[in-house]
Amino acid sequence: MKRFLLLYATQKGQAKAIAEEICEQAGAHGFEADIHCISESDKYNLATEKDPLVVVISTTGTGDPPDTACKFVKEIKNKTLSPDHFAHLRYGLLGLGDSEYMFFCNGGKIVDKRLQELGAQHFYETGLADDCVGLEIVVEPWIDGLWLALRREFTSWNIKEDMSNNLRAVSNGVSTMTVDPSMSVVCSLDSEIQHLKLEDLEVKATDALSQRPANVQSLMSVQDTEPSLDRSVPPLSQSDLNIPTLPSEYIDVQFQDSTGQEQSVSSLISDGTVFHVPVTKAVQLTREDALKTALLLELDISKTTFCYQPGDAFCVICPNNAREVQELIHILGLSERKECFVCLKIKQATKKKGAALPEYIPKGSTVEFILTWCLEIRAVPKKAFLRALVAYTSDAREKRRLQELCSKQGASDYSSFIRDPNICLLDLLHAFPMCRPPLNLLIEHLPKLQARSYSASSSNLFQPGKLQFVFNVVEFPSSPSRLVSRKGVCTGWLAELVAPMLQPHKNSLRSKEGKSSAVKVSIFARPINAFHLPSDTSVPFMMVGPGTGVSPFIGFLQHRQKLQEEHTDWKFGETWLFFGCRHQDRDYLFRDELRNFVENGTLTHLKVCFSRDPPAAAEKNPTKYVQDNIRLCAKEVARVLLKERGCFYVCGDAKHMAKDVNDTLVDILSTDAGVDKLEAMKTLATLRQEKRYLQDVWT
Repeated sequence: MKRFLLLYATQKGQAKAIAEEICEQAGAHGFEADIHCISESDKYNLATEKDPLVVVISTTGTGDPPDTACKFVKEIKNKTLSPDHFAHLRYGLLGLGDSEYMFFCNGGKIVDKRLQELGAQHFYETGLADDCVGLEIVVEPWIDGLWLALRREFTSWNIKEDMSNNLRAVSNGVSTMTVDPSMSVVCSLDSEIQHLKLEDLEVKATDALSQRPANVQSLMSVQDTEPSLDRSVPPLSQSDLNIPTLPSEYIDVQFQDSTGQEQSVSSLISDGTVFHVPVTKAVQLTREDALKTALLLELDISKTTFCYQPGDAFCVICPNNAREVQELIHILGLSERKECFVCLKIKQATKKKGAALPEYIPKGSTVEFILTWCLEIRAVPKKAFLRALVAYTSDAREKRRLQELCSKQGASDYSSFIRDPNICLLDLLHAFPMCRPPLNLLIEHLPKLQARSYSASSSNLFQPGKLQFVFNVVEFPSSPSRLVSRKGVCTGWLAELVAPMLQPHKNSLRSKEGKSSAVKVSIFARPINAFHLPSDTSVPFMMVGPGTGVSPFIGFLQHRQKLQEEHTDWKFGETWLFFGCRHQDRDYLFRDELRNFVENGTLTHLKVCFSRDPPAAAEKNPTKYVQDNIRLCAKEVARVLLKERGCFYVCGDAKHMAKDVNDTLVDILSTDAGVDKLEAMKTLATLRQEKRYLQDVWT
């Protein structure tokens, strides 16, 4: 078999899963994938690599390569490397991202650009897959086209080698030169490969998705029936199907009697210290009739070594919903074994290359512990999982529908009934009641239950030994595919956990100090980020934080207030905050605190807006959103950023707010400097590089 090197760089497991799918398919196409995480630099050497390279890489944060790729990126960015350092390298790259974030697929784009700068050349077009509309829309055709591209690449190599041999033969006096008939194959392959224009494909796929409701509606009017999660209609129900290759099972599960010593939550984290800290305060910041419920929690870290700066994020280790776990255990027929220890081994006869046990399942875990703390049971099932489930239902109709949902022909139904409504395994098992997968299948296909990240909304200097954070309780309404509404995994758990001690709606946090309670959460520090106050206190800065996006800025202002109290001889730059919410009397978070910051001079300018309140009669320029107030302060924004070299912070929703604020800044910089928008965008990019335009955003 012809070998190629397959590297993946993953943050939460998506890129790894796709790389493993490529590895699974390789053998059937006559190739052998030598697969490694990009961080395993001791197992490959690009400087001497002779075979084709395939890279699958995700994006994290606001456009960074995943943590596993940081060392690799740093190495290839070494300025001492020559422009022909990778001239011998031929590669194809698949980038994963989310177009709701400003720097779409930037992790992949960074690596792609740098490899080319160092002389590497594509043997296959770069693919950029969008998690916003469905990774599979680009991933599946990209993988299909990969085999053709690899065949072309190896055929091209064979021709070059044959020609080289023939030339040597001629130079040695041999008069007859052999011509390889595969020369014509290369031409035909070239024309066939020209090519999957994957970014075009992505646009077309997005257009197709946007047109889907109309298409489905016209189909329904003809057929007078509606497709659903568990039912299809013609023509899909009558189509021949192209379904994925059946994934090789590779984990053997054995149950052992419990010894009563179950794993602790600390065992879930291998690369950092876990702190179990009590909750000392829980306050509802929004009124009962607000559209979203925002809670503030205060943790006591005084007896730990946990330390943080304002702007830092930290992670909360959370369990799956207990009721959902018990229901899953019941449906899977594991009720009598839920307290049994699970012993995991690699199946001896497995065909999965590089099969390994998941590191995030500690040894000595029970069935209940694994389903509660280790596996993301709310994850949207991948098509490979659906394909594997086909073998575990005894009902012919269910088998057919699962095959449709994972097939190429059923891509639209997969998006409509699984991906878009965020269907999880439990929803599937309700819709397909004869389906009973074994525990090993869940362990093989469900991703790791990720700890959830939150920004600190306090200052340890202002409140020693305390760590506060704010969050909205996430709500997932019911749908035709999911009959029950749900709360977010972590926010729902935290809200339930602190319900007995929750203080009612308060605009101010001036409430009695809480005592350490029996309610505890487990936290750990996140890697260092750049979302911090300027080290020079004389530097002016502007903050944009609508809704809960204001939370890290409360920590900024607390810290600044304490510094001003302790260092009266220091110079402090001006501070701006642009805050917005729906209703002034329902969800104006930290109203009293912000007014106090203005009164004591910590906050120089406070600009607020309320998107759902009617404008006051006296208002000349009513504003609805934070970007409206930023435009009204355009001259001051330009002055702070360009003339006084200040900083600009944005925290909150990436999908709309952060993009709108970015566009507003481009307009302001363009107008102020009298340049076109492209030049203004370059200026903004420079501010990012200088860490003076910083974002902490989420979808």
